[in-house]
Amino acid sequence: MSRPIFEVIALGADDAVAAQAGGADRLELVTDMAADGLTPGLETFAAVRAAVTIPLRVMLRPTDGFGAGDPRDVDALCARARMLRAEGAEEFVLGFLDRDGGPDLAAVRALVDAVDGARWTFHRAIDRAASRDALRKALGGLPGLDTYLTAGSPLGVADGLPVLREEAARTRAGEPGYEPRLLVGGGLKVEHLPELRAAGVDGFHVGGAVRPGGWTAPVDASAVREWREAIDAPLPVR
Repeated sequence: MSRPIFEVIALGADDAVAAQAGGADRLELVTDMAADGLTPGLETFAAVRAAVTIPLRVMLRPTDGFGAGDPRDVDALCARARMLRAEGAEEFVLGFLDRDGGPDLAAVRALVDAVDGARWTFHRAIDRAASRDALRKALGGLPGLDTYLTAGSPLGVADGLPVLREEAARTRAGEPGYEPRLLVGGGLKVEHLPELRAAGVDGFHVGGAVRPGGWTAPVDASAVREWREAIDAPLPVR
C-alpha cells in the first residue's frame, strides 16, 4: 500500500503553511467552523493557493446543515464554484441531502457540472443519510467523485468504527458505489489509526486535532507532524 493520504482543514494561508510544513498531503479549505465549514472567499483561496504547493479541496457549502436550499441558492453556489474554478481551484468538497435523507441529486449534479471535471469529495452528509448504501449507489459514476469524508456515524469515529471497517472491505472488493476512497474524519483520534489502517483505510482528515489552542488558534506544524508520524507508523506484524 502507498503512503496514506493526510488531509488537514485550513482556514487561511497561515494554516496552510503550517499544515504543509508538518507533512500534510492535502488541505480542505473552509471558512466559519462555527457552522462546520462553509465556502471560503476568492481572496482567501488565492492567498492559500499562492502560499503552498500541496493540493487543496475547496468547500462548497453555503450554510450550516446538509440542505442545498432552494434553486436560487443552488444557482448562487454554482456561480461561486465557477468563480473559484476560474481562479484556479482544481478540487472541491460538497454534499447535500434531500428532506428524506437521500442525496439531493439535482443540487449535486448542478455543482458537478459547475466544477467542470474537477475531482471532489462527498463530505460527512453521508453520516446523516437515511441509507449510506443507497446514497453511494445513487452517486456512483458521477464525474470527479473520488472520496467520501466520513466518520461512519453522526456521533463520530469512535461510534462509526464497525461501519468504516465494513465499507473499507467493500472498497477493497471493488463493489459498485464503493470505489471512492474512504477519508476518515470527525472525532478521529490517534488511537483509532491502527485499527483503521489494519482494515485498509488509507485516508485521514483532521481539523481541531492539530490546533492545540482551539479553532481560534492556528494550525500547529508540530501537531501535524505528530499525526503524520502516527499515520505512517508501521503496523504490528501479526
